[in-house]
Amino acid sequence: MEKKKGSKALPDLPSDNQIRIKRLLQDLEREFDILLNENSLLQEQLNRFTSESGTPANTKENERPSADFEISEGKKLKSKLTASGTKAGYKIRAQTSRIVSSFKTQSIVSSLVRDFTGTHSDGVWEVSASLNQPLIATASADHLACIWSIDTGRCLLKYEGHGGSVNSIRFHPSKDLLLTASGDTTAHIFLGAVNWESAAASSRRGHSSEEELEDDSEEPHAVEERERIETLRTPLQEFSNGHSSVVVAADWIASTESPTQIITASWDRSAILWDIETKASIQTLTGHDNELTHCSAHQSHRLVVTSSRDSTFRLWDFRSEIPAVSVFQGHSESVTSTIFTKDDKVISGSDDKSVKIWELRNMRAPLTTIRTDSPVNRLAVSLSGVIAIPHDNRSIRLFDLNGQRIARLQRTSRMGHRRMVSSMAWKENSPTCNLFSSGFDKKVFGWHISI
Repeated sequence: MEKKKGSKALPDLPSDNQIRIKRLLQDLEREFDILLNENSLLQEQLNRFTSESGTPANTKENERPSADFEISEGKKLKSKLTASGTKAGYKIRAQTSRIVSSFKTQSIVSSLVRDFTGTHSDGVWEVSASLNQPLIATASADHLACIWSIDTGRCLLKYEGHGGSVNSIRFHPSKDLLLTASGDTTAHIFLGAVNWESAAASSRRGHSSEEELEDDSEEPHAVEERERIETLRTPLQEFSNGHSSVVVAADWIASTESPTQIITASWDRSAILWDIETKASIQTLTGHDNELTHCSAHQSHRLVVTSSRDSTFRLWDFRSEIPAVSVFQGHSESVTSTIFTKDDKVISGSDDKSVKIWELRNMRAPLTTIRTDSPVNRLAVSLSGVIAIPHDNRSIRLFDLNGQRIARLQRTSRMGHRRMVSSMAWKENSPTCNLFSSGFDKKVFGWHISI
């Protein structure tokens, strides 16, 4: 999966002209979406002002009383204000009280805490959080995988073992190992042991007194050593000779504390189950009619979901000797990611601008459908059931498992992503950042979400 400059057009497809035209059209569509969002925001503020003051929208500027705008409230009133024109504000509120009440959700406080930048030179496909340590990992189109300190925002280790875009990265559930998938048609496992002494020294430096800073300045070699990024080029295990095209994703099959198998998904329309010790292919999973886009394993059961551009996702059950497969056709366009929740639900996101929530024990129809205004990329769900949804239009939205919107993370000219948001990752019980986002502006952001 090579460079993706703000578009879902895929390289290595038959016609270069078709790809260029598709990219241009998608870029134009995104720019129109941005203009529409900005225009809607201005209109909502004006409508809110009108409803609060009881003054028609065409009132002269010097006759308007001052008012504080609440954007979320403006959105709730927007449809009724459009229909009723210049009706008095109190009438509008009376007519929409029932609609407004249906939008009441949990109140949250979200803040952008830290960015993780300066290492990647191309878009970041995926961000992943360690279960046991204050670390995140990133996979980028620049052929690099990186490990970062959550506390300092510093890159601690760069992995340079791949010869193509690194499309996916996952921490081992209990060891200092990471699993990557790449455009070079391979998956790697590498040792992610970082220099904790250097990380701790850097953290102390960030909180040192002026006197300590002066002392540090007298020893530039010590500072250089502390800021040095470890580089690794050799994997512990390489899984090759299986896929004939780009490997877009890989995951540990964590039926035990120490997984013995992994799953990989590829543009060759197949997924492969591998044995970690022997590096041998155990089983090739076929049936999708188009390129695979994602794969994800259940946290405790031998279950895997694969997503595809054929608008379906498949559930593979390896709990018996003969694996069972079920096909789900709930979307009308490419399924970009499918993940499990801790309470045995499945969440699927798609380019059709929807997210669907399914009950694992009865998946004949989705429990809930969330409609959005932009294609959805790689989702993440917290242990408490909050879904973080990254969008092509640079937005990040939070929903609960009932389909109620909780928040839209703030994005301004100085805050948030400036290009497509590619993936999200939760870090439970982290005192600083507990939600991370990656994008094709080469940036990763750490957010703190208080629910």
